[in-house]
Amino acid sequence: MIKRSIALAFLAHSTLLISQTTISGKVVDETNGPLEGANIYIEGTYDGASSDENGDFHFETNEVGKKRLIVSILSFETYILFDDVTTFRELEITMRAAINQLTGVTLTAGTFEAGDNTKVSVLKPLDIVTTAGAVGDFVAALQTLPGTSTVNEDGRLFVRGGAAGETQVFIDGLRVFQPFSATANNIPTRGRFSPFLFKGITFSTGGYSAEYGQALSSVLLLNTTDEPDQEKTDIGIMSVGGTLGHTEIWGNESLSLNTSYINLAPYEAVVPSDHGARWNRPFESVSGETVFRSKGERGMFKFYSGFNYTHLDIDQEDINYADYVNFLLKNRNFYVNTTFKHFLENGWILNGGASLSSDMNNITLQQDIITSKELATHIKIKAGKRFTDWIRFDFGAEHFSINNKDSQSTLDTRANNTAVSDDLTATFAESDLIFSNRFALKLGVRGEYTRLLNDFTLAPRVSVAYKSGAKSQFSFAYGDFYQNPVNDITKYAQGLDPEKTSHYILNYQCAVDGQTFRAEAYYKKYSDLTKFDTQRPQFNSNFSNLGEGQASGVDIFWRDNTTIKNLDYWVSYSFLDTQRDYLDFREKATPNFAAKHNLSIITKYWIDDWRSQLGISYNFASGRPYDNPNTPNFMAEKAKPYHNLSFNWAYLISPQKILYFSVSNFTGFKNISGYQYADSPNPNGVFERRAIIPTADTFLFVGFFWTISADRSSNQLNNL
Repeated sequence: MIKRSIALAFLAHSTLLISQTTISGKVVDETNGPLEGANIYIEGTYDGASSDENGDFHFETNEVGKKRLIVSILSFETYILFDDVTTFRELEITMRAAINQLTGVTLTAGTFEAGDNTKVSVLKPLDIVTTAGAVGDFVAALQTLPGTSTVNEDGRLFVRGGAAGETQVFIDGLRVFQPFSATANNIPTRGRFSPFLFKGITFSTGGYSAEYGQALSSVLLLNTTDEPDQEKTDIGIMSVGGTLGHTEIWGNESLSLNTSYINLAPYEAVVPSDHGARWNRPFESVSGETVFRSKGERGMFKFYSGFNYTHLDIDQEDINYADYVNFLLKNRNFYVNTTFKHFLENGWILNGGASLSSDMNNITLQQDIITSKELATHIKIKAGKRFTDWIRFDFGAEHFSINNKDSQSTLDTRANNTAVSDDLTATFAESDLIFSNRFALKLGVRGEYTRLLNDFTLAPRVSVAYKSGAKSQFSFAYGDFYQNPVNDITKYAQGLDPEKTSHYILNYQCAVDGQTFRAEAYYKKYSDLTKFDTQRPQFNSNFSNLGEGQASGVDIFWRDNTTIKNLDYWVSYSFLDTQRDYLDFREKATPNFAAKHNLSIITKYWIDDWRSQLGISYNFASGRPYDNPNTPNFMAEKAKPYHNLSFNWAYLISPQKILYFSVSNFTGFKNISGYQYADSPNPNGVFERRAIIPTADTFLFVGFFWTISADRSSNQLNNL
């Protein structure tokens, strides 16, 4: 009996030994170096081991059949092998480095970002609006970044040889059709938006995502704040008006309001304009914005709205009239958008939204009465998923509807009415492929169909980035971009094609301990630009898409906020070489908005003893070309260079009360933007001219800003 029991025990032990399988192998990295401490185990069991200093491992298992072998180690992607356990012998397992979201490669060609939550930012959240001379307009401050041209009499963004209409603005991914305030000729406009409501800015000077279209040169993306940190009230009393903002929070919902009233009449009474203009009613505007947010368990809903009313009445010099020319403007603008983001259970993220824009101008120009109305909508839906740390895919569709109506008449004539409308539908798809912490690729394509032109375009986009060091990287971007001709042309022309540019961008960026250096070279090829054979578009003009051009240059950016204590500064320089043959140009030439050299030096210095922040900004632009009809050459002469030295001072009366003072161009440089020539020669055969200059050489601004909040320390310093 005893012998039988011993035999049975021996048999069972032998069977157990026979059924056990030895798992073995070696774990190495991508350079074939051994990895110590990797965890190797069969999923759903306690069978496993750790690799030794040579990367070797082995263990026994009783599992049979097909199983999952899991290998994991910090800083590397988890390795999974699904096969029969009998094949898990003498394995050679190569682990792939996981993507480090803080130090990994990023795609930066052509893009400047401002925000807390992005590691590619070269600017703090909205700190660009602290720039001296910008007077709280962050669009004006963006003109200090490389790639932009200073066109001081206009105020909009001119990017890398592109006209102002080649830059589009989006709020939370939805198009803003009239992003700038209405104004008179040769008086610079301003952006309609308050910096208080936005968490970040992405300014793409080229090579931007396939998600965005109808912009030949650039897009400016504004993102409203998701969750305010606290309830507060912001009050501003200024020499030109006042502002009032408030944020209220109810659990997962919040509402932010901001209103402003601007009236230049008191300022003009003290410091009247002295160059070629007389105000009958100085610039006056009332505006307001609101953002409502509701955060759910798996998503976010936002509602943004803004309105603006502008009124001005001015008499201006004109070389073709003996007396001043009267210009009266009333503008009403309303914009609203709703957006949502929803996180689905399968890992997909769904985004969508819709916007509505309404803009109306009532203009009196001498005896002419001009009315223009634009109503536009934008609907977008987008879905995306990050399948692994290495692959992300996004796709979506959008629809734009634009209706524009103009009417022009005099007191004695019937109205001359023109109208243009378009429906544009687009689809886009884009994928981020991150091959390692050093190398990444973005591939995208965008297709658009425009009913007005009855044309379909397909635009490929690609960006590549290679991390050359711990803090540096190279990026390259290529893309095709299309845009319909502007309304002032399409309301007269039939049968035109979309205009096109192709972008080629090479970027180098290095960021180390508060210092950022960027250098970017680019080439833009324009084709299918609109041309006509009259001085301005009209019904008897002959239109074509025979225009073309090119723009190339180098942009340099340097920022440092650590070398000198309490000093933050940046320097940007742009070299631009551009020519184009378009509109009524009789030959290929540099357009009058393009300066060959642009330089900006921005400084901000904090003085503890004075409880003050001092800022000095210097902007330079080489002379821009203009056409002199008294000479046979076209666009062959240049205006004098542009200089602007501005100063601001913010004094903290208390942690939440700020006294602010600024003066633009305080040295009084006599800037000339160009010249207006007479339509016909004088009796001596000479076309007379007048200089186009600012209505005033300098602008003074004084403001008091008070923040009321629970922490008793928040203030508006970063938004001044």
